[in-house]
Order: sequence, then C-alpha cells, then structure tokens
Amino acid sequence: MRVTTWVRRRAGQLSRFAAVGVTGVAVNLVAFNLLRLGPLASDAEVAGDEDRVVTAKVIATLLSIAFAWWAHRGWTFRGGRRHGPSREMALFAAVNAVALVLEAGVVAISHHGLGFTSLVANNIASLIGIGIATVARYTGYALFVFHAEAEESPSDEAEPVTGADAP
Repeated sequence: MRVTTWVRRRAGQLSRFAAVGVTGVAVNLVAFNLLRLGPLASDAEVAGDEDRVVTAKVIATLLSIAFAWWAHRGWTFRGGRRHGPSREMALFAAVNAVALVLEAGVVAISHHGLGFTSLVANNIASLIGIGIATVARYTGYALFVFHAEAEESPSDEAEPVTGADAP
C-alpha cells in the first residue's frame, strides 16, 4: 500500500488525532509554564530548593496524557476497541510512559546536559520532545491500544489497473 493511500484512508482519524494532539500540547505547555513560573519556579521554595524543570515537565505531561486518553477513547479511535477499559488504560499508560521518557529526556538533556536553562530554551526542548513523543504515541496507540482501521470500506482502496496488470 502506498503512503498516500494509507494517509487518505486514515485522513479522518489522523485529523482527529492532530486536533486532540494540538489541544494536548496546549494543556501540556500551559501546565508546564504555570508550574515553572509558580510553585516549581527555580526560585520557589516548594518541594525543596533544587531546580524542578523536569518535575514540571513530568506533571504537565501527565495532565495532557489524562486529557488525551479521554479524548482519543471517545473521539479519535471511538469505534476501535481492542480491550476492556482497564486493559486499554494500562496499555495507554504504557505507551505514554515511553512517550513521557522521550519528552522529559529531551528537556533533561537540553536543560541539565547542554545548559540551556532559559524559559524559552525549556519550551523549545519541550516542543521537540512533544514532537518525538507524538510519533511514538500514534504508533503505539494504533499497534497496541486501539484499532486504527480506516473509516472507508476496503473497496475504496482499490487502485486503478494499468499497464501489464490490465485484463
């Protein structure tokens, strides 16, 4: 199957995934910045005196994961149940644990490893981590959590017969 055929067959699902993703990114970044500028700011004394940028990233990501499970289950993959709710949630959590490590890892490497400690640098690292984790999430959801079948019928995917394949 060609990539264009694959994308065309899943256009609705990919659009819903993108809409949930954009909203999830907004939840993630708003929470991250509220935490970084508030209780987990570098000069705050809540939860110790260490810089808690990775802690803020983990909390923000967990909030966006909770939103995403609700939205993907009810909208993006609404007809695609492979498992009961408990198993589905456990698999969703496992896929997102991998994604969380990817996201927080990018922020940790940027902030602590490379020394890019400004709020702008933290947000750039956060967006890069979100991008990498998004690919991992869609792949994980489609392979392990939900059915990622196309909305069109299989007959819609038939390609025109040409050349040597013609009758």
